[in-house]
Amino acid sequence: MMASLGEENSNDDTLMFMDLAIQQAKLALDSLEVPVGCVIVRDGKVIASGRNRTNETRNSTRHAEMEAIDTLLQQWREKRLSTSEVAEMFSKCYLYVTCEPCIMCAAALSIIGIKEVFYGCANDKFGGCGSILSLHSSSSEAPRNGGVPQGKGFKCTGGIMASEAVFLFHNFYEQGNPNAPKPHKPLVHQAIQ
Repeated sequence: MMASLGEENSNDDTLMFMDLAIQQAKLALDSLEVPVGCVIVRDGKVIASGRNRTNETRNSTRHAEMEAIDTLLQQWREKRLSTSEVAEMFSKCYLYVTCEPCIMCAAALSIIGIKEVFYGCANDKFGGCGSILSLHSSSSEAPRNGGVPQGKGFKCTGGIMASEAVFLFHNFYEQGNPNAPKPHKPLVHQAIQ
């Protein structure tokens, strides 16, 4: 499963790594999670993977990308890497994810300084890489008035194996989300007499 990554990824490498992300999304689907999966690659090797675990953990921040990032942070903490060494490591990493990172994940990816993101389908409701916001192209200006740091930005390419990712979403929503809130009955407005 070793692939060589130079400055530019070959189409075969991109498809191979995206297929691994799809496999993570299938694991999420099997666990009744929204089917999003990812892998992080450095020097042509998968060094972390993640899948959505928001329902399992009852923690809405446990998106696939955050799971993979936390795996790396834990490994690097155990190796006692400095903050600058961790930043250097992330700057050489590529993320392959089945759905466009949401605003939260895109902001985190920008702040950690990931090199490049490849994603499957667009995220029309929460996308942080162009669908709603474009956090991947953030400026490096200092935050104003105590704002949140903008991050470094990253190169981003979408539409890779998008139909496979959309198919998983269709399967998930067709079976129904057992963890979704129950719909409320519409309020009946009474006429005031």
